[in-house]
Amino acid sequence: MPRETGASFRVGVGYDSHRFSAGRALKLGGVSIQSDVGLVGHSDADAVCHALTDAILGAAGLGDIGEMFPDTDEANRDRDSIDMLKAAVKRIRDAGFAVNQVDVAVIAEAPRLGPHRERIRARLAGALGIDSASVSVKGKSNEGMGWIGRKEGIACIAIATLTKTS
Repeated sequence: MPRETGASFRVGVGYDSHRFSAGRALKLGGVSIQSDVGLVGHSDADAVCHALTDAILGAAGLGDIGEMFPDTDEANRDRDSIDMLKAAVKRIRDAGFAVNQVDVAVIAEAPRLGPHRERIRARLAGALGIDSASVSVKGKSNEGMGWIGRKEGIACIAIATLTKTS
């Protein structure tokens, strides 16, 4: 069955993960979090923003973060991931879509997300052009299992819903 190109409602899923390293700043959802370790990546390695960027681009059928911001481009080195998310929002708006709602799960043993949740929600809402009531951010543990359980890094899963504007 062919894809419904005129659908008024779209859903996208995004995933990202990064390993920890000493000497890097930790940013999640555009918020700097005090930590002994940060995330390794070509940009600022904000896994929350990266997963969300993939979710909204995917929902609109406009590729992914690697196509839009390749890690082979030096212009993207240490780039602010909130700015990357804003650029993706502009791209989907230009294609006739608007972000309706997002839901993000951050899977990590540390840091605890609770003390930072409201600042992250507000920062993401601003970048997405929606009310923070439409941004859900939750922290989940991996119960000590695997690379996340060993505190080697963080993973994020994001879902975004878009509505057709034109």
